[in-house]
Amino acid sequence: ANVAGVLAGRTLVNLNYTANVESLKSAIEQADIKHVVTSKKFLKKLAAKGVNTSAIEDATQCVFLEDLSTKISSAEKLLTIASTALLPSGILKWFVLPKEPREDYFNRAPAVILFSSGSEGAPKGIELSDRNILANVKQIGDVLNAQEDDVVLANLPLFHAFGLTASQFMPLLEGIPVICHPDPTDALGSAKAIASHKATIMFGTSSFFRLYLKNSKVKPLMLDSLRFVVAGAEKLNAEIKTDFKLKFNKDIYEGYGATETTPVASVNIPDQLSTQDWKIQIGNKAGSVGMPLPGTGVKIVDPETYQELPTNESGMILIGGEQVMLGYLNQIDKTEDVLHHEDNIRWYVTGDKGRIDEDGFLFIEDRYSRFAKIAGEMVSLGALENELKTAIRSHYGANEDFELLTVNIPDDRKGEKIIALITKEIDQKVVHDLARDAGVTAL
Repeated sequence: ANVAGVLAGRTLVNLNYTANVESLKSAIEQADIKHVVTSKKFLKKLAAKGVNTSAIEDATQCVFLEDLSTKISSAEKLLTIASTALLPSGILKWFVLPKEPREDYFNRAPAVILFSSGSEGAPKGIELSDRNILANVKQIGDVLNAQEDDVVLANLPLFHAFGLTASQFMPLLEGIPVICHPDPTDALGSAKAIASHKATIMFGTSSFFRLYLKNSKVKPLMLDSLRFVVAGAEKLNAEIKTDFKLKFNKDIYEGYGATETTPVASVNIPDQLSTQDWKIQIGNKAGSVGMPLPGTGVKIVDPETYQELPTNESGMILIGGEQVMLGYLNQIDKTEDVLHHEDNIRWYVTGDKGRIDEDGFLFIEDRYSRFAKIAGEMVSLGALENELKTAIRSHYGANEDFELLTVNIPDDRKGEKIIALITKEIDQKVVHDLARDAGVTAL
């Protein structure tokens, strides 16, 4: 569906079906979505898991794959199979690809809109162009150093940039076979897919990799074919990295980026031995998120003056390159807040604090912006505080006087967790129940 949408010149919006109803409604309204391509079977499975899809079904017209399949005749299916098998690619391209000039097509805006988990209120729509995606695909492909027998396991959700770019568009455009599995939390199912199809490349998050360690049915030999395991979307837990190596004898290589950078900006890779001079090219460093991808600029600046800082000095991380987003959907002010223009380069202001060492490796140290990253999802501390205050006052009285502050701290299971500090004697279960009833995300 995504590839067909791109070839038809449409803008793709993969909806985050795990988001709360209000976030889904906001995304549908902001992107002016009229039709959603899905399947009855998929919606039924989501409902069984307790996911509320009413916002999608009420606000849009659902196009079900089960209905579409009945409208395609046997003759059309046979003709399509025959044409793809027999016709030269040049003729197929002439029939299928848009007729507009190449530059006009690549400069159309946007090709994809991906919605954030919600910042200070409604989620932001991150607009990515064809050029953004093609650039990041090429950058990822260059560092992957794809081999003839490579196979990618694709089990990340396509409503996240990591899944959309790295596990869908990258292997398709680079010509690497893809093994699809619908649920990244199904560690056993994913492991069976890896073993059955000899997958060699897997992308995931620290939280998802933890599930492979916990499940006693996931045996080391199931992951034996993997040569490159990459973690992104959240900070890689050091204990998970160590335990994964002990159980499966596989290193996890951590990367870094943001939806606003399509998403990959840097990544650790395996060391390489040169057989010409027998020197080792260092591709990874413990504690780092690797070196910038080819064609990517990363610099550390003073967060107030934007003056570039010396090597190993900590400051705001800026990312520049062809993968930097077009902007936020219908939010010019917020776009200008996070894009810094200098030397004819558009730099994305990450809000993260870090440093670059003498070898060019990037280290993340902290975050300037007030977000928690839980199981790969960004959760706004400010928005959560407002929701908790509203819920508590609705229960105890509108004039209730108290202070509330949320902080994020490390968590072994989900990367980070949130603690609320409240200047009022209050029952923890009451707060939990009020938050749940108010529709606060379960994360």
